[in-house]
Amino acid sequence: MTNNILAVAGGGAAGFFAAINAARFHPNLKVIIFERGRKVLSKVRISGGGRCNVTHDCFDPEVFSNAYPRGQKELRWAFEQFQANDTVSWFEQRGIELKTESDGRMFPTTDDSATIIKALKSEAREQDVEVQTKTAVKAIEPLAEGGYRLRIRNHPSVTANSVIIATGGSNRSNRYDWLRNLGHSIVHPVPSLFTFNFRNQAFEDLAGISVENASVAIKGTHFRHSGPILITHWGLSGPAVLKTSAWAARYLNTKNYRFTITVNWVHPLNEKQIRSRLKKLRDANAPKQVDKQDQFPLPNRLWKRLLKLTEINTQQRWAELSNKQIHLLTQSLGNAHYKIEGKTTYKDEFVTSGGLPLEEINMATMESKRCPNIYFAGEVLNIDGITGGFNFQSAWTTGWIAAKAISRP
Repeated sequence: MTNNILAVAGGGAAGFFAAINAARFHPNLKVIIFERGRKVLSKVRISGGGRCNVTHDCFDPEVFSNAYPRGQKELRWAFEQFQANDTVSWFEQRGIELKTESDGRMFPTTDDSATIIKALKSEAREQDVEVQTKTAVKAIEPLAEGGYRLRIRNHPSVTANSVIIATGGSNRSNRYDWLRNLGHSIVHPVPSLFTFNFRNQAFEDLAGISVENASVAIKGTHFRHSGPILITHWGLSGPAVLKTSAWAARYLNTKNYRFTITVNWVHPLNEKQIRSRLKKLRDANAPKQVDKQDQFPLPNRLWKRLLKLTEINTQQRWAELSNKQIHLLTQSLGNAHYKIEGKTTYKDEFVTSGGLPLEEINMATMESKRCPNIYFAGEVLNIDGITGGFNFQSAWTTGWIAAKAISRP
């Protein structure tokens, strides 16, 4: 067996980053990426609407790690080795400048994910990393003399001294059977980062409308997040919803995605403040119709819809609003209840809660505690972050740590 081969299973962000850095750290190492799909870095290509949300503008490892429902404690120390600032520097050293948007997300200044892909592929060529597509690793077998044999679907087997497994997440538990065969256990995978689908279609014709400052909570739980909310054809999306879905991912799975949410469309105003503003509108705009208002930063079409859902005629005058109607409108604005029945995940951009338990690897090196010289990186681990560049950062970090550890003599 050739003992200077590193096989990387998975050509996504984590696997690719691990491969090119391992080759750079250890020039005598022959690195081969095995990607089951037709192309590498497919998730990088489509992320952020095709712009690639590379990381998040936060350079405090402790604060950054708070963005992970699963993996928070372990990543806190992993980010001491390689954090967002290191990611920015890594790409800058290769001529790629990143910019920060108002919500902290960081993108290439070109606003094109192809920029990131080009940089990664260029580094792979420079480091002489071999990339094989349409080569799915279906089993890894330990060899008596050390090292491993990788069985590749429809291809000859490959032997390697070290292996990095970065095959990503999957919502199907049987996709992890080959890791169970290595002696690892698997945390049952469930979706994370998904939209909430309405039971009725109260907002269906308002798809595309967004509210910058809102909050969403799952009734009867402590799960609550604020931020932008986007109305879709099926229900609600946007950062506030996606964050809530991430933190509540495992709980909502037990509920079969049937639950009730409360939405405050005018966060951070509370009910008392909302009621006060409505009364002010009633007093100051007595002769005007209720479909005109300047106290709440809401799109006019949404405002009219909330009036309709409260059974207030949009042609009604402010002076005509009763105290009961003021109360109902206060609820509709700040404490609206909606029944959710189902979710939508984006097939190519899905994020999974579950995978390899972190207690079964050494987070300082990403090496398996059960199989020496097998390392893990990326979403195959039981790690997932909220939206905003955090999932890519955990991929860069775990890939970099694995690459660094492999290079040790």
